Amino acid sequence: MILSRSKPALSQSSAELGKRDAKKNKFKNVFQLEEFLSKRDYTGAITLLEFIQQQNYEPNLELWMAYCFFHLGDYKKSLDIYNRLKKTNPDIKNLAVDLACCYFFLGMYEESKKMVEEAEQSGLKTRLNFHLSHKLRDENALMTYHQQLEDVLEDQLSLAAIHYLRAHYQEAIDIYKRLLLHNRDNLALNVYVALCYYKLDYYDISQEVLNIYLNQFPNSVIATNLKACNHFRLYNGLEAQNILRSILDASSSVSFGYDLLRHNMVVFKDGEGALQVFPSLVDIVPEARLNLVIFHLHKDDIREAFDLIRDLQPTVPHEYILKGVVNAAVGQEINSEENIKIAQENFQLVGSSASECDTISGRQCMAAAFFLDGQFEEVLVYLSSIKSYYNSDDTFNFNYGQAKTACGQYKEAEETLLLIKSEKIKNDYIYLSHLARCYVANKKAQQAWELFLKMESSPESFNLLLLLANDCYRSGEFWYAAKAFDMLDRLEPNPEFWEGKRGAIVGVFQGVIAKIFPEEMLNDALSLLNNSSSSQADQIAKTIRRWMKERRNSGIK
Repeated sequence: MILSRSKPALSQSSAELGKRDAKKNKFKNVFQLEEFLSKRDYTGAITLLEFIQQQNYEPNLELWMAYCFFHLGDYKKSLDIYNRLKKTNPDIKNLAVDLACCYFFLGMYEESKKMVEEAEQSGLKTRLNFHLSHKLRDENALMTYHQQLEDVLEDQLSLAAIHYLRAHYQEAIDIYKRLLLHNRDNLALNVYVALCYYKLDYYDISQEVLNIYLNQFPNSVIATNLKACNHFRLYNGLEAQNILRSILDASSSVSFGYDLLRHNMVVFKDGEGALQVFPSLVDIVPEARLNLVIFHLHKDDIREAFDLIRDLQPTVPHEYILKGVVNAAVGQEINSEENIKIAQENFQLVGSSASECDTISGRQCMAAAFFLDGQFEEVLVYLSSIKSYYNSDDTFNFNYGQAKTACGQYKEAEETLLLIKSEKIKNDYIYLSHLARCYVANKKAQQAWELFLKMESSPESFNLLLLLANDCYRSGEFWYAAKAFDMLDRLEPNPEFWEGKRGAIVGVFQGVIAKIFPEEMLNDALSLLNNSSSSQADQIAKTIRRWMKERRNSGIK
């Protein structure tokens, strides 16, 4: 019975059977493709499409290939396919805007702008023009396309993205949260919210929101990378490295986001391998240029840092800050008023902006701008307001100590400077000179003198000696002033040094008479006078000896 029923089927032509099998395979392939896409397995989808293409070429397959490569982050391959289709099948709808999108993600903004002009009017074209206006810094066009956005999901996502790119993170959060109210199933919105909280330094909140997405898509490259960044801020670089390795080990061929992962791995390793990774990513990962600048600053390669940031036009606070830091460093190194002015302007723009004025970084910027302008009272106003956040930060304490010294608050300045642990800072002349000045003002001239004695002979040690001579003289620490002027006079004979030495020794003599200094100090003062060739030295020495002799003869002790 079964055999007899099968015979008619066998009697059909092979062509008819082929059509039936092709139809069956077509539905099977469509189902498999949808399954790959729903799982966002674009590599699997491309493999399937290549297999189908070997059996039957269709332009539609090429479009799907381009779509998959685009979502895999391989924009160059996607671009090549679209360009090929534009030549062979120019009537395919939306090719121009698809090409423009590829150019955009390849950073070829002028080419994208030119291509999108050929596209028919659509929501995607408006959104792309909106983003291009931001990239090309065309504020008028940006506002024009902003007004053309509608209250639909895609347009509002673009608006939030521009807010994010312009560092308006709270505005972006407001949009994403409003969209989440009506799109609870769109879990990716949580990633965007988490990114904004990360930028606002709310790392714990960022991670809490991010977990909603990671619970469903644990292998997401972007989400896992953000998790690593949160852990880097909350814990340490080792934690962050382990998180990134988990996704790198899970997939032997991470394509989308691979450059970002390489970049962040270097950051998590505290700059290890920076020169091998960052230079090739400078125009690919936006933070690569900035982090390479920071790397050079840490290595004291100020010129290298300046060359990298010289032509950067800042758009967000951290870019203004870094440009300010580099220009301040260059300006101080080559004594350039122009670079100092640029640094001040960049710090001032951040510190006075409505979005940053009440933030920690904003107050630091205002302090830096006033510091460079020599307005140290104002510097203290801003630094004092954030001091509790930086009790153990050497750089902060260095700047705070300098400002305190400049304002004559020597006791607090000394306490602050002595908190510093960095050997690099403690060997810096600026540090030594400020600490010496504090010691002298706080009646600890001997400790200031010991700072000088520990220095090797150099122009900086000469400058510190000169500072000690003058500060000790003004503070009434005449013995150390005399020693300092004596050494200066021997190193570089100068009438002013002799006058300083003469005045300091007379001050010692007066101090002994007033019983401020011990009488034994006069013997040391006489030894200093013996080093001088001036006739005045003999007269002063005779006066001192006569006084000492009279004291001995009278039996006064």
